Amino acid sequence: MFGTARNALRLSRLRVYSAVLPIAAAQRPRNVSTASFDPTIRQFLVKLAEQQPCFAMNSSSVSILQEPRLFYQTLLNMIRNARHRVFLSSLYLGSEDIELIEALHTSLRENPSLHVYLHLDLNRSTRPGPDSTARILLPLLRKHPDRVHVYLFRSPKLKGIMARIVPPRFNEGWGTWHPKVYGADDSLVISGANLNTSYFTNRQDRYLQFTEQRHMADYCFGFLQAASTFSYSLLPSSAPSEDYVLHWPDATTHPHRIEAKAQQALTTFQSAQRRSFPAPFVRATEQGSTDQANTDHDVFIFPIIQAGQFDIREEERALGLLFCELSAQQIPRLPSASDYNGPLVDLTSGYFALYKPYQRAMIDSRLACRILAASPKANGFYGSKGFSGRIPEAYTLFERRFMNAVRAARKEWPQDAPEAISGLQLNEWERTGWTYHAKGIWVRPTPSSTPVLTLFGSTNLNSRSANLDTELSFVLATTSPTLRKRLAEEVEGLRANAHAWRGEQNSEERRVRMGTRALVGVVGGML
Repeated sequence: MFGTARNALRLSRLRVYSAVLPIAAAQRPRNVSTASFDPTIRQFLVKLAEQQPCFAMNSSSVSILQEPRLFYQTLLNMIRNARHRVFLSSLYLGSEDIELIEALHTSLRENPSLHVYLHLDLNRSTRPGPDSTARILLPLLRKHPDRVHVYLFRSPKLKGIMARIVPPRFNEGWGTWHPKVYGADDSLVISGANLNTSYFTNRQDRYLQFTEQRHMADYCFGFLQAASTFSYSLLPSSAPSEDYVLHWPDATTHPHRIEAKAQQALTTFQSAQRRSFPAPFVRATEQGSTDQANTDHDVFIFPIIQAGQFDIREEERALGLLFCELSAQQIPRLPSASDYNGPLVDLTSGYFALYKPYQRAMIDSRLACRILAASPKANGFYGSKGFSGRIPEAYTLFERRFMNAVRAARKEWPQDAPEAISGLQLNEWERTGWTYHAKGIWVRPTPSSTPVLTLFGSTNLNSRSANLDTELSFVLATTSPTLRKRLAEEVEGLRANAHAWRGEQNSEERRVRMGTRALVGVVGGML
């Protein structure tokens, strides 16, 4: 039976290349004039379109979910209504998510042609104990060996003697599989949330839903299947002494030496997608642009891959370009000038240790930037024992260093400023009984307007996301007034639980012990 399962795995990898190397559809969107975009982001989009695939759609297909429970119910409904494929990518699947597993069982039982694909992190999913993700998935694999495909990615950063001596849980510090993609047939939810009970109840994140978008769904499915070529497959064991086996698909590549193979797989995939799905833009001076095209497609999605361990740095390139183009439009002015009417950038991360190139780009810009970070109590590690309990302290230290750099550059936007100014302002998110995990960027042409662009997906915008984890994020640009309003409601909804940064206080909550400083010096890039 398990030999049959392995054959199914091979067949599934062959089937994927209809998605990895797609044939451009006859339904390609008509040309869209760049004049339809706000001038604030126009040149950025033109240049981004030269480097990334683009998926055009109507804003009626895009929904922004505000609450974790709505995200969970949407996910369950997608699984229950799936007919051909369910593909879920997460760091792990929690042991308490019985309803989700049951939904998968039911859909597989009721739809004989349905296949389920799960892409998870190996170290996180194989932690010792009976409640590990790997063991939770065994009944699904045993019941449907030909139709359930579980891939476990292992970061190659941890190798040699260190791979043998670093204990479980800590081995995740050397990198993880981090994309959060939840698809069923041709619909998607892109999030930063994992598949765990807290993320369905009281852990705030972002959730963007895309309904009946075959090309974008095929892209995400193809990305995951490309990654499966350098990941383990989880299979039930036929030996009574073990529950499962980890099958490595490539006898010519050591699983700790996948850098070249992974880089080739992902760059080949992205290049093929870029050729098949170029942005449908024409410059305003060119012939052939139509007003009708603007009404057909008013949302444009650009997927960006960041996998620093494989030297794939599309996110860095895109964000460097974004801040460069936004800043180029601004007239130099004093930070305290009260007549600022340039772009407003909102940035948030549940783990705010902003990657140094992003930090420098923001400080050097002449933009108004609001940053929202998790307060210590909203950090998912607050109250943990041992090393993990020091993580909220570490982020307070990162925030202090960031604000020191902002002040040294005389770029602070004071909390009591009545209006937006050119500078940076740091706030904290806190809600009783909740933790914070949202991440992303929103860009408004002016402080009083609504966003025309957002970055969303898995990246935490920190050094770990840039260099250790494998990330998939997306840039969304829109000309739709309705969607722009919903994006404004999203960011203002997050900021409804914001207060001024309190990291300088000498309270017990904000104390940073010397031991924590020493740990940050050693492992700061892993946080």
